[in-house]
Amino acid sequence: MDLDSSPPVAQDKAFTVLGLESSCDETAAAIVRLGPDGCVQVLAEKVRGQNEAHAPYGGVVPEIAARAHAEVMDVLVRQVLDKAGISLDSLDGIAATSGPGLIGGVMAALMTAKGLALGAGKPLIAVNHLEGHALSPRLSEPLAFPYLLLLVSGGHTQLLIAEDVGRYHRLGSTMDDAAGEAFDKTAKVMGLGFPGGPALEKIARSGNPDRFELPTPLGNRPGHDFSFAGLKTAARQIWDGLSVPTSVDRADLAASMQRQIARSLANRSSNAMKYFMETYTDISDYVFVVAGGVAANQTVRQALQETATSRGFRLMAPPMKWCTDNAAMIALAGAEHLRRGEVDDLSAPARARWPLDAASAKLDPAIGSGRKGPKA
Repeated sequence: MDLDSSPPVAQDKAFTVLGLESSCDETAAAIVRLGPDGCVQVLAEKVRGQNEAHAPYGGVVPEIAARAHAEVMDVLVRQVLDKAGISLDSLDGIAATSGPGLIGGVMAALMTAKGLALGAGKPLIAVNHLEGHALSPRLSEPLAFPYLLLLVSGGHTQLLIAEDVGRYHRLGSTMDDAAGEAFDKTAKVMGLGFPGGPALEKIARSGNPDRFELPTPLGNRPGHDFSFAGLKTAARQIWDGLSVPTSVDRADLAASMQRQIARSLANRSSNAMKYFMETYTDISDYVFVVAGGVAANQTVRQALQETATSRGFRLMAPPMKWCTDNAAMIALAGAEHLRRGEVDDLSAPARARWPLDAASAKLDPAIGSGRKGPKA
């Protein structure tokens, strides 16, 4: 976040913030009130998906997504203001995703927020989309810092220590594909439709996860990085080797793939939990947060729950509706920064890449070719 010269804001008041999100294929607006005691109220929220527009292509088309965001963003703003029963004048600030994401989509939320902030004379807060996910569990219940965070979605898979609002230390990241991308690409290969991840999870429920032998990414070696490209390739090779795939074949391969992804996430998270406990020895409540779209997968959650319990951690995840992209988490992140007097001016850029821990990303880049382009 680029800070301007605004003085610190009083900590003993509530902050009501409008949040806008458009980093990928969901357009969203929400109004959140952050109380002086840290309690959060989601006064109104709206999410408009684009599945129908992208389904014929089997994935998100950036140009289609950007146009769809631009067409409905102002409508969603009006709807949440009406639902909350408040006006722009009564807001304390306006927050929008400023990255990372599809640049055309990011611009839709950010430019709308800039126009509203300028017109209403309100502070602008340019929010890192990943920080929105990192703080999303705080939408439903209090959560003290520091905590261990697994951020897992279609475009991102990384382990971080959340030290405070705006302070994150990256332990590891994917070296190639994100976990959500592995789900989506495997679903596409099997012709499961779009969005692929939920479709794969659905058919996996009736599948036999022991039928197909798939590799365990990175084995059980130490460290906190991830890799899913080899697993994705292995699943495709198995699928291509089936002469006439049946519905049973689909279900069994889906179940096998899902289990291996869950095992990999759990294994790397276990390493991070050990490191976290060795680093923070004076904490009475060790919390492991999982956030992002893949956090909605029940097999993944179960594997992470078992790992957390065995390591002495309490697993915490946002409610399902706040696992995927949403504006409530953006509004909350904006309110947290506004409470600290941290706001942006109208030159805040839209960013395709914006690591939560810029220092770690620069010193130890994890470079690959993910769904949204090269990542570092």
